[in-house]
Amino acid sequence: MEIFGVPLPSLMGQLTLGLVNGSFYAVLSLGLAVIFGMLHIINFCHGACYMLGALFTWMAMEYFGLGYWWALLLVPLSVAAIGIVLERLLLQRLYKLDYLYALLLTFGIALMIEGGFRYLFGATGKPYSIPDELTGALDLGFMFLPKYRAWVIGASLTVCLFTWYMIEKTRLGAYLRAATENPKLTQAFGINVPVMVMLTYGFGVGLAGLAGVLAAPTTQVSPLMGSNMIILVFAVVVIGGMGSILGSVITGLGLGVVEGLTKVFYPEASAVIVFVIMAIVLWLRPAGLFGKGA
Repeated sequence: MEIFGVPLPSLMGQLTLGLVNGSFYAVLSLGLAVIFGMLHIINFCHGACYMLGALFTWMAMEYFGLGYWWALLLVPLSVAAIGIVLERLLLQRLYKLDYLYALLLTFGIALMIEGGFRYLFGATGKPYSIPDELTGALDLGFMFLPKYRAWVIGASLTVCLFTWYMIEKTRLGAYLRAATENPKLTQAFGINVPVMVMLTYGFGVGLAGLAGVLAAPTTQVSPLMGSNMIILVFAVVVIGGMGSILGSVITGLGLGVVEGLTKVFYPEASAVIVFVIMAIVLWLRPAGLFGKGA
């Protein structure tokens, strides 16, 4: 069976690959949206945190013998801890200044992290095996779906929906929003605003670390993988609307699918299709599809 001249298994395979890439975009852009929406920081070291997640996963296996499931638990916490240290030592000094200062600082941090790990491990990618429990594929009748791809999609959607629910529908999320909108009044009610800000930044970069763990078995783990991803993820956040939690998730998944379909019907445009869409969206809706000013 063919659709527009493309065999159905090939089309569905690219759609699945697009959903996998979209899952990474969604988790990464979610972390960026949380940090910007809650703290008003343009976190340019997000790609470096994604790289740390993947590289720490490889290091956990290579040096400590810790498998994928341990890495899935420990690595995001480790990346979050690094983020908390950065927030306490550096970022908290810039909250009253223009956004540009935090952007330049986090860009510099990203370069330092990437340069350091490139010096230690080189630029060559390092392989990481899919865990035994997720090897093989599911027979869906019209195609074979690799189990690991299905796991990535399911895990990413679960994390994204849980994060959205926590921020939008719980008392903790209300405290977070109040702390960013009126920190002095919130602190007057006995809420420790600096701690909440610190944990929010740690959570945001921890999501990037989680995306890195999920990505490790699907790609060559390299110190350069973060810089290759961050521009795409920023485009996703801009299209969805800066600071929009739900917008980042929906846009990330949608653009992954669009990118996958473009590889089927017009492969030459697959590398730029996201930026073409970004230009069109900014022309029609400057605040993004789900931005507050849209």
